[in-house]
Amino acid sequence: LYAGRNSALYWLDLRPGDIMWCTADVGWSKAGTSILFGPWSCGATTFFYDGPFDPKERLRLLEKHKVSVYCAPGTELFRVVDAGVEAHDLSALRHTVSSGETLNSAVAERWQAKTGIAILEAYGQTETLMTLLNYPCQATRMGSMGLPSPGLELDVIDAEGRRLPAGAEGDIAILTPNPQMMLGYLDDEARTAECYVEGPEGRWFITGDLGMRDEDGYFFHRGRRDDVINSAGYRIGPSEVENALLEHPSVQECAVVGAPDRERGEIVKAFVVLRPGFSGDAALMRALQDHVKAVTAPYKYPRAVEFLSELPKTMTGKIQRRVLRDIEKDRAASAGKRHTARAV
Repeated sequence: LYAGRNSALYWLDLRPGDIMWCTADVGWSKAGTSILFGPWSCGATTFFYDGPFDPKERLRLLEKHKVSVYCAPGTELFRVVDAGVEAHDLSALRHTVSSGETLNSAVAERWQAKTGIAILEAYGQTETLMTLLNYPCQATRMGSMGLPSPGLELDVIDAEGRRLPAGAEGDIAILTPNPQMMLGYLDDEARTAECYVEGPEGRWFITGDLGMRDEDGYFFHRGRRDDVINSAGYRIGPSEVENALLEHPSVQECAVVGAPDRERGEIVKAFVVLRPGFSGDAALMRALQDHVKAVTAPYKYPRAVEFLSELPKTMTGKIQRRVLRDIEKDRAASAGKRHTARAV
C-alpha cells in the first residue's frame, strides 16, 4: 500500500481538498491506488458512482459534484469527449488521467481542446500496480506511457534479460525485487515462473507488453504479446492501426486483430463502428484502407474491414479484442471444414 501510494502522489497529484473520481470498478487493483487508499492517504475525497456508463451522465456528475481529478480509460474518454463537454461547467476540474488501455492521441487532443486540460496517461498491471507515469510537473511526449515511478527500475529487454538500446523494440520489464510486485499467482508456481527471466543484472518480471524507450527514458507501447499480428513476416501492433483509423472522421470506435489467413498466416482485420451519417460500404472501406496506408505504412493497412453497430466490451468499457480474435478463429475453422468437405 505504501509503495502503491506513489501514483496518487506523483501521477494523480492528489492533495487535501481534491475530489477524485476514478470510474474503475472496485474489483480492480487500481481501486486501491485511485479510489480507496491512494486518495485517502493524500487527504482527498473519493467520489464513487455505482451506475451504468452513460457519457452524458458522466459530464453531468463531473459538473454537479465539482470533481477536480478525473480518471478514466481511453474508451470512456473517447465517448465522453463527444457528448457535449462544452455545455458543462468543468471549471473545478484541474487534472485528467487515463490508464487501463492505450490512449488514442486524437482523443487526447480533442479533450485538451475542449477542456484546456491535458490527459496524462499511466501504465500498470494488476500484478504490479502503476509503474510508468506521465508526471504533471514534467513535459509529456505525445503517445508516451511515461517515465518509471520513483524507486522502480523498468527497461526494454531482450529474451536473455539484457537491456536494449533506445529505439529498439522488446519486452517491457521490471527489475526485481520490487515493493509493488505481487508475490506470485495463487497456487500456480509454473505460471509465476514463466513471468521471469534472469539477466546479467538480476531477475526481471516480464509484463507481457512490448515497447520501446527513447533517448530521454520515455516509454512507448507497441502492443501486447498476445495482440501482435504476424502477417507475412511483418509484426504489426494493433494499437497503431487503431489510432490511424480513429483519425478518420467516419470512425467512432474500432478494434484491430489478426485474422487467420492461408497465405500470410494472419491478416490485419479492423472492426469499425461508424459515426452517424456514414454508411459502411465498399467505398468507405477502401477510403479507410488508404488512410491507414498514408498514416502508418502500406503493409499495416487492414486487408479486411467489418462494420459493426457496437464492439464487445467489459463491464468497465474496455474493448475485448480476444472475443473478436476468437470469432475470426471460429470462422476460419468453419471455412476450413467446408473446404475439406468440397475437396473430398
